[in-house]
Amino acid sequence: MNKPILLFFISIYACISLIAQDQPEGTIKYTPDFKFKDGLYISFEQLKANKPIPVTRISSETDHTDPDFFTNLLKEKKIIFFDDFGVQQSIPVEKIWGFSRNGIVYIRIGGNFSRITVIGSICHFVANITTYNSGYYDPYYYNPYYYRYPSNSAATTTTEMRQYIIDFQTGKIYDYDIQSLEVLLMKDPELYDEFAALGKKKKKQMKFLYIRKFNERNPLYIPVNN
Repeated sequence: MNKPILLFFISIYACISLIAQDQPEGTIKYTPDFKFKDGLYISFEQLKANKPIPVTRISSETDHTDPDFFTNLLKEKKIIFFDDFGVQQSIPVEKIWGFSRNGIVYIRIGGNFSRITVIGSICHFVANITTYNSGYYDPYYYNPYYYRYPSNSAATTTTEMRQYIIDFQTGKIYDYDIQSLEVLLMKDPELYDEFAALGKKKKKQMKFLYIRKFNERNPLYIPVNN
C-alpha cells in the first residue's frame, strides 16, 4: 500500500476513534426517530437519563393502556406511584416536570403541558401561556373630565403563544430570543462568532437555523441501557 493511501486510512481511523470517544458508553445518538421511554418525569434529570417513572408503577383508576391515560391522570390534584424500592409515593401534579407518551416528550409550563417539538442539545417548543388578572377596585379612578369615580376592574384571563428553548445539558428554560440563544451558542465558539457577526435583523430571522446548526455540530446522546 502506498504512503498517500495509508495516510488516508489512518486519518479515517482517527476520525472514527474520535467520534467513538465522544459518545458516552451506553448511549445512542439522538435522531428524530428516537423514542423516549413512556412515563412521568418528576425532574428534568429523569428525561436526561431517559428514565421516567413507568406507567406500570403509577396508581390510577385509568388503565395504563388507555390512550387517554395521561390526560385523565393529569386532571388529578396529586399522583400516586411506587418508587424504585416499591415504596408508595405521592406528588402534586404541579410538581411534575413532564411526561413521555408514545415516545414524545411533553413539558409542564404555565400550568399546561406542551410538546417539545425540537429535541437536541438545544430544544425548542411552543406553549400557550394563560395569565390571570384578578381584577381590583379603584376608589380613585380619574375620568377624562377630572372627576373621581369609584371603578371596578373585572377579572380577566389572557392566553398567548410563547416560544422557549431548553439547554439539554442543564435543563434550564430560556425565552426564545436572540440574547438567550447567544448564551447557549457560546458553548460552540466558532458558531457563536458566526452568529454574532450577523446584523440584528438577520439574527432574528436565523435563530432557528442556528439551533439546528448547533444540534448538528453538538449531537445529543441519550442513555438506552437503564
